[in-house]
Amino acid sequence: MVRVTTPGIRLLPNAITVLALCAGLSSVQFALTNNYAMAIASIGIAAVLDALDGRIARLLDATSKMGAELDSLSDGISFGVAPALVLYVWQSGGDRIGWVASLIFAVCMILRLARFNTLLDDTDQPAYASEFFVGVPAPAGGLVAMLPLILTLQWGRGWWSEQYVVLVWTIAVAALLISRIPTLSLKTVKAPAKAIAPLLVGVGLLAAAIIQFPLVALAAAMVLYLLHIPYAVYRNRWLAAHPEAWTVPPRERRAIRRARSQRRLRLRPASRRVAGAARRAVRLPRNGTDYVHPHRTRTPGSNSAAPSSATGPGQRRRSWRRIGIRRR
Repeated sequence: MVRVTTPGIRLLPNAITVLALCAGLSSVQFALTNNYAMAIASIGIAAVLDALDGRIARLLDATSKMGAELDSLSDGISFGVAPALVLYVWQSGGDRIGWVASLIFAVCMILRLARFNTLLDDTDQPAYASEFFVGVPAPAGGLVAMLPLILTLQWGRGWWSEQYVVLVWTIAVAALLISRIPTLSLKTVKAPAKAIAPLLVGVGLLAAAIIQFPLVALAAAMVLYLLHIPYAVYRNRWLAAHPEAWTVPPRERRAIRRARSQRRLRLRPASRRVAGAARRAVRLPRNGTDYVHPHRTRTPGSNSAAPSSATGPGQRRRSWRRIGIRRR
């Protein structure tokens, strides 16, 4: 079946990308008029539009080289330049150190996008690499950098709004952008059929939370995103050690993980104390030989033990004081 796409339909993804660019730039204008709530909302709208344009382009079979370049340019301005300028206008007020931090953030965002474009043409990556981003993606980085401003608008000024805290936070997020830390990509997440209804209910609750408490919901989303990074690192390392598990269904992948953990538990060294049914315990010999009752000795060729008053080198006399039972 050949899909026919009209020229007007092919322009739709690029139009959405341009709208995202305009939304990102508008955040700077809102910051200049001290309307920081609308500045954050503009960057959030740019993030939503950025998530839609690529999917619509693939759905309509309208992908093009121009669209890819336009998308990278829009991301660099909407999530690199715009957040840096908003933070500079809000906190620094002409301070030179604040301008340096803003420049570092914008440059790291551009470098992150350049590396992302080069990795698209890399065919040597393993199959599971499509599940992860290398570093924090551009939309998430732009919104995470705005977290101090979000907290200030919701709960007022505090330690999170101090200038040195904002500068350190901006540089730290810039470092996450160009880092090699893996983060999960929502593009490859597949929900099972049984989870569709609960997910739709969750989407409705999320929409209600955003409408009623927009800043709180956005701050919680950013904190949860930062907390998922250790799990993403663990998942990436596990798939790197077990690349064959990438092609199996999630249920079988969990079975592989459980089998590995049970195997590790069986390999743990056993304790030298053996608990008895009547709260008695004996200490096994250090040389690894079997314990022999002090009044019984084994005869060659027999599995039974005979009474004896002597103990050999492989025997150990029972110590009533050691096992905690008072001798009568």
